[in-house]
Amino acid sequence: MTNNKYSVLLPTYNERENLPIITWLLARMFMEQQLDWEVVIIDDGSPDGTQDVAKQLQKVYGEDRIQLRPRAGKLGLGTAYVHGLQYATGNFIIIMDADFSHHPKFIPQMIKLQTENNYDIVSGTRYRPGGGVYGWDLKRKLVSRGANYLATLLLRPHASDLTGSFRLYKKDVLYQLINATLAKGYVFQMEMIVRARQFNYSVGEVPITFVDRVYGESKMGVSEITQYAQGVWRLFSTI
Repeated sequence: MTNNKYSVLLPTYNERENLPIITWLLARMFMEQQLDWEVVIIDDGSPDGTQDVAKQLQKVYGEDRIQLRPRAGKLGLGTAYVHGLQYATGNFIIIMDADFSHHPKFIPQMIKLQTENNYDIVSGTRYRPGGGVYGWDLKRKLVSRGANYLATLLLRPHASDLTGSFRLYKKDVLYQLINATLAKGYVFQMEMIVRARQFNYSVGEVPITFVDRVYGESKMGVSEITQYAQGVWRLFSTI
């Protein structure tokens, strides 16, 4: 076991079906890799009992492994990471979704790449050879590709997947990027990578397969797409 500790920030809203399984997969992976770890669950007042499930998981794995840090309501993805980072005790932070879109099996590859190259950030990418997307219809694939193409064309961030939310950060790097990032919704992920280029942080990429959520409904809507386009233009105009 190394001296590193990995804190997984897991924002949740109505994830009671997914949370026990994703936690088990994470725990198994970390134990197999002999890594020190914790999961910080940031729940935005889920009405489906997600927090009750999280409390049961604390009994199973221990409160030193599972932190529950709830908020009063849906306050945005970016602020969820800000909230969770306050409580994370690891020197590396992993951000991912709780709905199986991001499988923990890719985390060892991300850690290995970071360790070998001392990257500040390692991003899971759907758009490199070996990566892909499953479960999306053509419209959603076109929206995602279009969003990445628009940001790449205007901002040139030197990264292939700007809208993905499966990443490994050095804790101090994430802290600085969060403080510099203005967006708080789905634009947050894209702006973080653009700011990383601005601060000359190194970014590595690991191909991942993204699978559409198993239980529940997607939280992406027209307003998020509009916010993204506005965010790209704002960054283009200011950076």
